[in-house]
Amino acid sequence: MNKGVILLVEDNPDDEELTLHALEQNRIGNEVVVAHDGVQALDYLFCTGAWADRKPCDPPALVLLDLNLPKLDGLEVLQRVRADERTHLLPVVILTSSNEDEDRLRGYTLGANSYVRKPVDFDEFVRAAGQVGMYWLLLNQPAPD
Repeated sequence: MNKGVILLVEDNPDDEELTLHALEQNRIGNEVVVAHDGVQALDYLFCTGAWADRKPCDPPALVLLDLNLPKLDGLEVLQRVRADERTHLLPVVILTSSNEDEDRLRGYTLGANSYVRKPVDFDEFVRAAGQVGMYWLLLNQPAPD
């Protein structure tokens, strides 16, 4: 399995804990870095702010992106990621509780690789997170550097 970092962009502590637990339950051993708002996510991705010491040549293997975030929402984060040559090919999976057609359409229009609605049921959530992780970290062939 790809041992790169997973960037989890999630402001809800309960959903953060649930996602981390689901990844662990599915034996996805990648390091997970958590950004709690859109600004933190961009700081991590572009090696600025608190992440200024991070090597820019070491992008995450996967970004799990919530939509409803403080400071800068997930769709704005996605738009900036896709607009920058350094990150435009990064796998970004929207992982959200939103079931709005408009959010899904906008996410795909802005370049999301996938849109996964967070299941309410714990077991379903664990299963969904495992499937997302297995696909994007094991089966998917990323773009060459």
